[in-house]
Amino acid sequence: MDEPIPVTRTVDHGTAKLMPDVDRRRAWLLTVDGAPQSYVDLDAPDHLEFEYARRLGHVLDCVAEPGRPLGALHLGGGALTLPRYVAATRPGSRQDVVEADRALLALVAEHLPVPDGAGISVHGADARAWLESADADSADVLVADVFGGSRVPAHLTTEAYARAADRVLRPTGVYAANLADGAPFAFLRSQLATFSAVFEHLALIAEPAVLRGRRFGNTVLVASHEEFDTEALARRAAADVFPARVEHGAALRRFIGDAKPVGDEDAVPSPEPPGGSFGIG
Repeated sequence: MDEPIPVTRTVDHGTAKLMPDVDRRRAWLLTVDGAPQSYVDLDAPDHLEFEYARRLGHVLDCVAEPGRPLGALHLGGGALTLPRYVAATRPGSRQDVVEADRALLALVAEHLPVPDGAGISVHGADARAWLESADADSADVLVADVFGGSRVPAHLTTEAYARAADRVLRPTGVYAANLADGAPFAFLRSQLATFSAVFEHLALIAEPAVLRGRRFGNTVLVASHEEFDTEALARRAAADVFPARVEHGAALRRFIGDAKPVGDEDAVPSPEPPGGSFGIG
């Protein structure tokens, strides 16, 4: 059998590389400009390699009873890791994926195609523009994993953006976002303040070392109008190889402190990560 060959291609927002995993026969790592973006095992789409992806997977597992199909909207496509996960764990789900880099979508479709009948529709568009034109009350869960390089774009950090996400979610829906920051957490605290202005319930999943300010890292913000099962989420996060905590309620309000919601006029991208912050999790 021929060995898989790495692929390098210029895409709309940089240089993308697909690199085979020597330990898993049909698994691939996608990077853009050297930053890891996605990991996909075509033989095991329920395998989530990156730590933050596993935590987003925990949220998806807790949104509804096991196996129940979902209406899911994914902002940020990459190699479609989480849409593949939902299709595998919740057959019959209807999913939309919005990715601004059309050349990246073409690369993924060519080399890592999604099986026919998976229920995944892919759209080449700006995440916020697509969100603002999407049908109201159309999604059970919205997953935001949008990075321009290694930073969340400024226009996806504001209260207007949070309200657009809320409009698309059903009343029982859940928003989950991959965010990255380090001490003193000005960006993360502002995002929590922004979403607390729109949603009644918030939770944050993060490694203790990140929360203590010892290193820069990924966190997962969870927001909803109905109370989320934080106990089930905490059990799953604590059982990971790299355990994480789930903060919510009074502890999270203390963490937010005096941070204010972000308006479009004062929005900035997430901070540039220090060199070497993101490896394979």
